[in-house]
Amino acid sequence: MKRGWMPTAALWALAMLMSCGAALAGGDPSLRLAYQDRIGSVMPIIALHEGYFKQEGLDLKPLQFSSGPACSEALYSGAADVAAMGDTAALIMAARASGMVMLASHATGEGRHRIMVRADSPLQTLADLKGKKLGVKKGTSTYGGVLAALDKAGIPAGSVEIIDLSPPTMTEALFAGSIDAFAASEPTPSVAETKGARQLVDLSGLGNEYPIMLLARKKYVAANKKALTLFFAALKKAAAYAAAHPEETARIMAAQTGLPLPATKAALARHVYRLRLDDGIVKSLSATADFLVREKVIPAAPDMAVVIDREFVN
Repeated sequence: MKRGWMPTAALWALAMLMSCGAALAGGDPSLRLAYQDRIGSVMPIIALHEGYFKQEGLDLKPLQFSSGPACSEALYSGAADVAAMGDTAALIMAARASGMVMLASHATGEGRHRIMVRADSPLQTLADLKGKKLGVKKGTSTYGGVLAALDKAGIPAGSVEIIDLSPPTMTEALFAGSIDAFAASEPTPSVAETKGARQLVDLSGLGNEYPIMLLARKKYVAANKKALTLFFAALKKAAAYAAAHPEETARIMAAQTGLPLPATKAALARHVYRLRLDDGIVKSLSATADFLVREKVIPAAPDMAVVIDREFVN
């Protein structure tokens, strides 16, 4: 996969606008967060909904995107100070853009990535994807999981035609017949199920926890420790709220994603929401990085001793 890190004009404009707003606001420390409108983003979404960032004295400016690569581009361009993305996008960022550090994982879940087909599809196994069109957003943790699943099954990646699609377009493309299957993280598979799709396989059992990482520039971290301390304090409150109020959390997330409540609950159950940067997360990241090097997605694995910053999450 080849993907440049040159920022778009729109993101440069957004960076300038947000920077000016931060300069004029004064008062509380500020932080621009790029996150996804997905089930994995429970902590930032709940923290915003419940006002925890304000309670902590942090002026948080939310920037919502539909994929990890979009969040990583916002971080790279300077439009965001902190960005949330899956492990593959995080490793690509760390490998290709110097000075980036990983501050925490805020969600994991082996079963949160699934490959979906139409209910009437003749496809029954992963091997049936040979010669077929599979929609997936390249550069995401789902994409890394797909490559790993094909590798484990002994299926050459080149035997499946990968179509680079954004998650919001996948279900429509599936039912229009322009792709035979798609792979995505929740809630996209559950949305498709409500419209008549079915699961072909999930991407569990590959030795990957699929952590959703929070990244920032090392220079930003050094200069904004107070803002980051307040940021993580708010996320910890959100994690506690989600654990204590699962029904209300499901309702909030259903409203955020537009997913029916039963499907939202099922999607939430495929995740574990906890701030972590322990040895288990680092081991999972290291294994995925080594695989991405073998697949020539990244030129070399990032040095975990350099890109891991445990200052804010014990």
